[in-house]
Amino acid sequence: MRVTLLGTGSAMPLPDRVQTGLLLERDDRTLLVDCGAGVLHRLANTSVGYEGVSTVLLTHHHLDHVSDLLALLKARWLAGEEHLQVIGPTGTKALLDDLLEVHDYLQDRVDLSIREVSADAEFEAAGFEISTHQTDHSMDCLAYRFADEDADSEFTFGADGEASASIARFADGSEVLLHDCSFPDEVDVDNHPTPTQLGEALAGTDIDRLLLTHLYPHTEGKHDEMIESIEAAGFDGDVRVAEDGMRFEL
Repeated sequence: MRVTLLGTGSAMPLPDRVQTGLLLERDDRTLLVDCGAGVLHRLANTSVGYEGVSTVLLTHHHLDHVSDLLALLKARWLAGEEHLQVIGPTGTKALLDDLLEVHDYLQDRVDLSIREVSADAEFEAAGFEISTHQTDHSMDCLAYRFADEDADSEFTFGADGEASASIARFADGSEVLLHDCSFPDEVDVDNHPTPTQLGEALAGTDIDRLLLTHLYPHTEGKHDEMIESIEAAGFDGDVRVAEDGMRFEL
């Protein structure tokens, strides 16, 4: 399994961080997870390109996770690609129906398939075995755990949401956890964790590497401090700040 972080920013993007998106590859199969603003351009700069992505998995429907979704549909149509599957939590069909009602010229341009999934489910998409978990966020949001049985490794994307014992249990045993860490400790925030909160929640878990993503401008210049706070709170795995373009294999 290969993972490319296309966007590691937030609803307030930075010049070097577009909004949320990541590309998973396994053999000749590809899966795009979330499609925020700027992700389509990042995708176009990969060897896969938007032509090579026919399945999109959404964590939730906040704008910074879906705003390039119709742009992807249009780009694929113009490139002569005929199919697009979108998978996400309850309400994904209504979201696409509403978007296509506004941009009605895009209706029926591709064969659009929509599938809704729930928390605590297991399913297959684009060749990946996926488990789901409900996060503690301001709207329905799913974290996803991806298993690669051939490589005996697992990758978890915590999506948006507060640090919690339940997300720690869900991610426990993962080789890599990509988790929201939107703000430094001094910011009082709901629906997203601070470094100390994240470190406390993950203390004692068997997670090899923690990558911090969904970074707001408030975190600029404080990355080292954030890593130190997570380690001081009890998480003893490798902690790094995610960057757009970062790629790793499991």
